[in-house]
Amino acid sequence: MRILPVTMAVVAAAAPSISEYSRFENLDNTKVAYGMGVETDSQNRPLGAIQAQKQYGELGGLFIGESDKQRIWLTFDEGYENGKTADILDTLKEKNVRAVFFVTYDYCKRNPELVKRMIAEGHTVGNHTWSHPSLPECSSDELYSELSLLHEYVRDNFGYEMYVMRPPKGEFSERVLACAKELGYTTVLWSFAYPDWDVNNQPDPEQAFEKITGKSHNGAVYLLHAVSETNASILGRVIDYWRTNGYVISPM
Repeated sequence: MRILPVTMAVVAAAAPSISEYSRFENLDNTKVAYGMGVETDSQNRPLGAIQAQKQYGELGGLFIGESDKQRIWLTFDEGYENGKTADILDTLKEKNVRAVFFVTYDYCKRNPELVKRMIAEGHTVGNHTWSHPSLPECSSDELYSELSLLHEYVRDNFGYEMYVMRPPKGEFSERVLACAKELGYTTVLWSFAYPDWDVNNQPDPEQAFEKITGKSHNGAVYLLHAVSETNASILGRVIDYWRTNGYVISPM
């Protein structure tokens, strides 16, 4: 994912006093580069996501939902705008579906009308950090700033309080989860993702449709990238497939 740079000097200059968050330095900060793996159980649920949920759920992580509910959460990462988000929002409105859009500071600053539309149409806007760093590589002060500065920016400019966050690149640690939870966030990872982010190498629409629908499972958290022309073109069909097969696409 391409992220336009924002210097940490800007973040540091604006950061509030956070001495109370220094206690997170004592928590395990071993970087977890998350991936749900390819092995699944008898319900088509990724074993990696199931294990991660057991291991990190108490720290506020969401990787996969309950196995006995045909529920799907649909989430989009917004690193930069490629002209497809409006099409995605059009489809979601047509299908009466609520999704989650994870945004950065740069995205919000460059695309305020799209963020306003997300909020106005009932979608969840999530915190994808101020400048898209690897959070385990941040100090406790920087970690707090990455989350709180974007939270305050979205609150002040859009009148919206965010409550879910996604760590850039899926990289987290126990310290990251604990700090996010302290700030009132659920950290949302995923139980489905596929290579859809390269705008110059987009998946074939039919193959993408088969991959996305073929991995459907109870409690699924789908990660899609909103820069993808393929995702925008097949989204309506995917939603129809899920509904025809008994899945409920839930707001978060």
